Amino acid sequence: MTEPLDLLVIGSGVAGLSAAVRAVEVHGMAVGVVTKGELDQTTTRWAQGGVAAVLGGDPDSTDLHLADTLAAGAGLCDVDAVRVLVDEGPGRVSELITLGAMFDRGSDGDYLLAREGGHSMPRILHAGGAATGAEIERALVAAVQRTAAVIHEHAFASDLLVEAGRCVGAQVRLADRSRLDLRARNVLCAAGGAGQLFAVTTNPVEATGDGVAMALRAGAAVADLEFFQFHPTALHHPLMPRPLLSEALRGHGALLRDRNGERFIDELLPRDEVSRAMTARMIEQDVDHLWLDATVLEHFLERFPTIAASLAELDLDPGVDYLPIAPAAHYLCGGVITDLDGASSVPGFWAAGEVACTGVHGANRLASNSLLEGMVFAPRAVEAIAVRSEGPSATGAMRGVVGSAPNVSPGVDVRQLVIDPMELPSGPGTTDPAAGRAALQAAMTRGAGVLRSAESLAATAGVVGELAARCNPDGDRPEAELANLLVVGRSLLAAAGERTGSQGAHTRSDSPPDTVSGSPFRIAVRIGQA
Repeated sequence: MTEPLDLLVIGSGVAGLSAAVRAVEVHGMAVGVVTKGELDQTTTRWAQGGVAAVLGGDPDSTDLHLADTLAAGAGLCDVDAVRVLVDEGPGRVSELITLGAMFDRGSDGDYLLAREGGHSMPRILHAGGAATGAEIERALVAAVQRTAAVIHEHAFASDLLVEAGRCVGAQVRLADRSRLDLRARNVLCAAGGAGQLFAVTTNPVEATGDGVAMALRAGAAVADLEFFQFHPTALHHPLMPRPLLSEALRGHGALLRDRNGERFIDELLPRDEVSRAMTARMIEQDVDHLWLDATVLEHFLERFPTIAASLAELDLDPGVDYLPIAPAAHYLCGGVITDLDGASSVPGFWAAGEVACTGVHGANRLASNSLLEGMVFAPRAVEAIAVRSEGPSATGAMRGVVGSAPNVSPGVDVRQLVIDPMELPSGPGTTDPAAGRAALQAAMTRGAGVLRSAESLAATAGVVGELAARCNPDGDRPEAELANLLVVGRSLLAAAGERTGSQGAHTRSDSPPDTVSGSPFRIAVRIGQA
């Protein structure tokens, strides 16, 4: 048998590639990278938003960045995790610049900093106006290709290998449909999110919740799945994934207008508040989209060349036309519960990026904290792997899940929720995967989207159950992806049903807005017999 890798990285976005580069260049580890598509075809590449970081010399402060993050998180952020993010973030940005990432600068050479929704100060670094993700991905891909990492492209990690309670690798399906067990002393999952749960999303077709589903099947705890953030200003157009009209547009003064051309919301409120207000106004006016007025912005072409080019292809002129917009599923705030070093509840299994629940985002992610989270917590996981191999510590979002600490943070409890494995995909594979995905997306959008209720969640759970009864999780990749979406969808619905109040990105239409049922709590989900 071949010698196992020191580290197997699943996913090639900002978190996965940051980890791979550090593991090889700093610690000389034998590293393998598995990615579903090509190395640079990830959700990171689609990220128009920038990186939020307080750089030296700014009038800003890390304390303000922390306060803004906590405010957006609506009472469920872990303060220690957010402190790690804002304090270590600037150093990680500097490292990325050293790797070759080029952020926008003004004529004086200073970085052009934007302000986005929920931020009290301009602190967002952008590249190419609204091509930040692509620039970060370019720099990291080039760095990984310079290393000795073993790269498996067009490879689908279907399940984790767990022996004697420890993760020892992953089962991988290669492009030729052959199957391979990749063994590793440690596995870092950076597989991204699950936007394909919904009919309208900014996520690529590969975002099928694979990492969260694998983690659940391996016995790991996940949390905060009910907090799925919808981006308020996705272009209303048949293109999928939906093109984003970056939050930076509103940061620079673009206005939201309803069917009658009237403003109805403060454009710089956090995303959950804007999406909720937009959805309510769309229902009130019986329309399927609203408008973004960017005609007030000067030098649009120079400031946002990527967006301008995309709009030109669709015969839209932001200097003249109001731009059609509607909320779209964008970011999973929860995921695999980790401690402050990225360790999950399964020894040997680590997580970083959108697939992880570090405690940073709480009930609603602050704009442009996602790329930063991957850049900060993935290297922390590598540093921990280099010096220890035991299970997680009772820190960050892991508090209250393991160890003796009873709370995530003062006043925030952890509730355990167990999903019966009989409710998960186990059928004969009689459902066409494409038709099944479309049916799931329609049901989730209708019953578990921006607005939910006990009735809509129950109806959606019925659809998920019917699809699961006919879906074979061990089928070909399209069916296996559908099975993963069903696992994550079932878990999301269970958590959303448990949270009867509205909080952050989770809005119950049968509960008053911005109310919490009882004391603040985090819902940790596992698969197992009740």
